[in-house]
Amino acid sequence: MARWCYRHRLVVLLLWLGALFGLGAASSAAGTNYANVFSLPNTDSTTAYDLMEKAFPERAGDTDTVVWKAEDGSVRDESVRSRIAPALEEIGRMKGVGEVTDPYAAQGAAQISRDGRIAYAQITFTEQANAIPKELIEDVVDTAQAAGTDGLQVELGGQAIARTQEPPQGTAEAVGILAAAVVLFLAFGSLFAMLLPIVVAVAGVGTGMIATMLMSHVTDVPEVAPLLGSLIGLGVGIDYALFIVTRHRRGILRGMKPEEAAVTALNTSGRAVLFAGGTVCIALAGMLVMNMRFLDGVVVATSLTVVLSVLAAITLLPALLGLLGMRVLSRRQRRRLAVTGPEPAEASGLAARWSSYVQRRPRPVAALAVVVMAALAIPVLSLRLGATDQGNHQESTTTRQAYDLLAEGFGPGFNGPLQVVVEGDAPAGLVDGIRSTEGVAQVADLPPANGVTVIQVVPDTSPQSEQTDQLIDRLRDDVIPQSGAEAHVGGVTAVFKDFASVTGERLPYFIATIIALGFLLLLVAFRSLVVPLTAALMNLIAAAASFGVLVAIFQWGWGTELIGVGKEGPITSFLPVIMLSLLFGLSMDYQVFLVSRMHEEWVHTKDNARAVRVGLAETSRVINSAALIMICVFSAFVLSGDLEGAMAGIGLAAAVALDAFILRTALVPAAMHMLGRSNWWLPDWLERRLPHLAVEPREEEPAAEEAEPAGAGRSSVVHGFVRTADGEPVEGAAVTLLTQGGRRLDGVTSLADGSYIVSVPAPGTYLLATSAESYRSRAGQVVVTEGPLVYDVELVEGEVDAVN
Repeated sequence: MARWCYRHRLVVLLLWLGALFGLGAASSAAGTNYANVFSLPNTDSTTAYDLMEKAFPERAGDTDTVVWKAEDGSVRDESVRSRIAPALEEIGRMKGVGEVTDPYAAQGAAQISRDGRIAYAQITFTEQANAIPKELIEDVVDTAQAAGTDGLQVELGGQAIARTQEPPQGTAEAVGILAAAVVLFLAFGSLFAMLLPIVVAVAGVGTGMIATMLMSHVTDVPEVAPLLGSLIGLGVGIDYALFIVTRHRRGILRGMKPEEAAVTALNTSGRAVLFAGGTVCIALAGMLVMNMRFLDGVVVATSLTVVLSVLAAITLLPALLGLLGMRVLSRRQRRRLAVTGPEPAEASGLAARWSSYVQRRPRPVAALAVVVMAALAIPVLSLRLGATDQGNHQESTTTRQAYDLLAEGFGPGFNGPLQVVVEGDAPAGLVDGIRSTEGVAQVADLPPANGVTVIQVVPDTSPQSEQTDQLIDRLRDDVIPQSGAEAHVGGVTAVFKDFASVTGERLPYFIATIIALGFLLLLVAFRSLVVPLTAALMNLIAAAASFGVLVAIFQWGWGTELIGVGKEGPITSFLPVIMLSLLFGLSMDYQVFLVSRMHEEWVHTKDNARAVRVGLAETSRVINSAALIMICVFSAFVLSGDLEGAMAGIGLAAAVALDAFILRTALVPAAMHMLGRSNWWLPDWLERRLPHLAVEPREEEPAAEEAEPAGAGRSSVVHGFVRTADGEPVEGAAVTLLTQGGRRLDGVTSLADGSYIVSVPAPGTYLLATSAESYRSRAGQVVVTEGPLVYDVELVEGEVDAVN
């Protein structure tokens, strides 16, 4: 398929453009229909919600609040009323506003605080928040705030109002892509190579987001799903393309033609990308174990985006590589390739030195990594799940100030009232029992509607307080049963408490499911028991440490205002499930790319120390570059304007940083050095029963140029002398024989007279790379037929190439 896409590149490009613009046109015509279904089956808050819908079916629109405070005097003063009342009347006449209830009406006394300095009005729109035209919301905000003066503060709160504070759509994505472009340019040194992963990621994410919009018409997709989809899609899309482009460029630099390099890259790194994408989707699908309707839409959006990102990487990318040809290399690399020939495959530089250091001192490296991860994981012990609200917004926002004014005038629990819902009339004993319950500030018994009675309960404490959770438990466990009524406690605070409870109960099963699935995949791929066990343990360590960082920032408030995400509070109830799915999927990606290279070397040499050293040296740079890109993309989602998106972005950025720079670069290789050959142990009975799945296939040995009736396939040698241009022998030169794909076959050091001899497995075409201190590296193709081949190498004095 890679060869077909490479040769039919214009067809592939047109197909992708057609899909992108076709889906875009369909989406523009259909619009979106996102639905935030937070209810959980068989929970008390869901039953209360269903009864509330039965009681008040006409209240379909979003209800927001206008709050004002008089610095001196009372809000009843004519000087205040004369400014506020006309503004509310004007808002009430706006098209799209259904009703305005203000404190100056006959029954509005309850909407004025006891000290008379703060009052509020409720604006009920005819549509839900996401369907209200933004122009209407802005008109409401401007009209209300125009009534304010130096002594009269006017603020607005609610879901619709919060939309006016959102940054322009796509800001987070644009910043993330820009940061990724800088990292890619530094890694590749080529503008065209830099653009490839970005174009591929944008194509995958773009089609995924548009398809998600269309799917919102046929299934419940929450508003946060596209944000999470673009977050994970950009990260994996750029990373997957980066792995393939890196392998493609390496092939060209080692003497392969662009088409063969692309085919080889797709057949090796492309297969690893398919496997890695599959593990991400499996980890995401693990959310279905939680049996939460809200998460079903998240699974659909994120999995669809990952699938399309993988599809773009294995079809669109080879087509783009075909368009660029040799321009995928920088001009400097093309000139050096033309002058000095192909590069040798020897890994060197910082990555090789670090890999050797880990091999020499695995125990200190592992101990230091464990200490760092354990220290970062300590805050997770105080993790508290709950709901974030507008009290967590930045202090400068009107929604946060409206929230604070309501808490100041009517008590902290006013922003999160509870509803005790009874089918039929509420017994008097129930209302009295609620009113006398510890932690209740106000109780309002509303008249029955459609056979349902709603009792409004305002707690003494804020919606995010643990005391409010305890009040809900007292109402459900003591007050309601003692009254003999069949009543249910609902409201947003109760819904999120139930979410937190259900999440806590089902989280162990969810974690066990995705760990078991990941274990089985790695077991089949790498034919080892220890490798998947190590990966599972590392994933748990990474999860604990990343949640520790999340708790420290968002729950303890270490730097929340500094990074612009508002006030500290509990971690959103559904976030651990989403984050763990993404984290386990991404961690598995890095494990696959790291261990697949180690496994390849182990299969060839059966030398564990060499396999771990070579695997780390050759993959750590690309893994670290990929991680840096993901960190940039995820961190940029702090700018999304969505607190849950910011939490997910910061948490995943921390997880990727810790996973790539500490676990995969230090702890995993150190542990594998200490475990030795047992890394690759698998019982014979299990080996026979496991299916075979190759992540990166072994490169085939070069075939003979011509089929020979005798002698074909027999081993041979290449031998000769390494000399200077003056004919002087070069002692100690490293001579390495490689396949055309870059795999090392044999290597020796030249003797005092400059002679060398390397073993050749079979007739065919190979690369012979030679390097020595103070000389320029040389590499060239050698064609071995039947019998030994004499091949002399001439080295030129000068600086060694930077790459080598």
